[in-house]
Amino acid sequence: MLVQTLDDKKHCVGIYHDGKLIYDCEEFDFDAVSATWNYNPAFSQKDALIASLFVGGKSLNEVCPDFLRHRWDTISTRLNAFYKSFSTAKISLDINCFFDLVPQRFLLEYCEVKNKITDHIVKTHTKPANYDFLRSLAELTYDISQQKLNVDYSEIARDSHQLKVRNFLKKSKYTKPHINYNMWGTKTGRMTTYKSYFPILTLDSEYRSIIKPTNDYFVELDYNAAELRVLLGLGGKQQPTEDLHIWNLNNIYRGNGTRDEAKKRIFSWLYNPQSKDYAPRRFYDREGILRKYWNGQVVITPMDRVISADKHHALNYLIQSTTSDIVLSRAFKIAEKLKNKNSFISFTLHDSIVIDFDDTERECVQELLEMFSQTPFGKFQVNLSAGKSYGDMRRIEWTQ
Repeated sequence: MLVQTLDDKKHCVGIYHDGKLIYDCEEFDFDAVSATWNYNPAFSQKDALIASLFVGGKSLNEVCPDFLRHRWDTISTRLNAFYKSFSTAKISLDINCFFDLVPQRFLLEYCEVKNKITDHIVKTHTKPANYDFLRSLAELTYDISQQKLNVDYSEIARDSHQLKVRNFLKKSKYTKPHINYNMWGTKTGRMTTYKSYFPILTLDSEYRSIIKPTNDYFVELDYNAAELRVLLGLGGKQQPTEDLHIWNLNNIYRGNGTRDEAKKRIFSWLYNPQSKDYAPRRFYDREGILRKYWNGQVVITPMDRVISADKHHALNYLIQSTTSDIVLSRAFKIAEKLKNKNSFISFTLHDSIVIDFDDTERECVQELLEMFSQTPFGKFQVNLSAGKSYGDMRRIEWTQ
């Protein structure tokens, strides 16, 4: 049974099934649904296949089969005309439901073609090896996109005499206070954000104070030397329990220099295949890892991502992708733990998770730290930071 949702907002409830538009879905048997196009919470914990995950996030237009092309092009032209009219009339789709703004006849035709494309995809494409991970990621990014950020521009308005700040404030007028991640923004799986939504991943550090929690404070969990720890894990090495840069200083560089110098030196070696620094090779098997995960054309990560890469980029892609997927897999666990609580994941960065935290729930901090630390490559050391704004985060010492 194929079903399409009529809108992707939680307050806009409606589905298309068997030639009908259904708005009262309480009695609908979602367990019987076999496939749909995009993730929607209506299908949470259900077995319905998400067809868009089969095609790496390509659009309906990109995957439309030839036998539906003429019909889809006609509908797509009308769809774009509707969107243009909404923009001209300044009708916000963030507030209004799409199905309330277009004729019912169009909705029926649009959803039926969408059904046919969905059916074609699930029948002609192989289910990705990392499908379950992608489905969980679709759920996480959807939930984050539905949360309105608490953005306080007054924090920087006093500096509006500066051209840089004025330009930022001007651009912010057209930025929605929501984070909408693009799961397919990079080839490694590291996410980007869609244009016109809040650019949390590229936000200048001097503007971070405008992001406030809706609860009591932000809590950030991030890994100590995440990419190096992933490299150790890829090589089958045991994780040092101390700060990894201190460990490198004492064990790789025999105590010569400072922590910062050891950190700079190890990363210079890591991402430069021509580096003549032989000291790290005593413990980090860069070449052996490449042979295991790169076949000369593609990298196949432990998380089942397949990434085309030449030798110069292969190790970089492998480490970045694996690190990102480990962080996201931990985010799934933490999001599940926080269900039915006031605290929630506000956003994720490439190697950290930021939680909008209710102080009455602080007893679960230790459990969250433990969840985040447990990875497929052993226990990673976790850094804990907290603050009354995203720009006011301070490191907290917490016994793990």
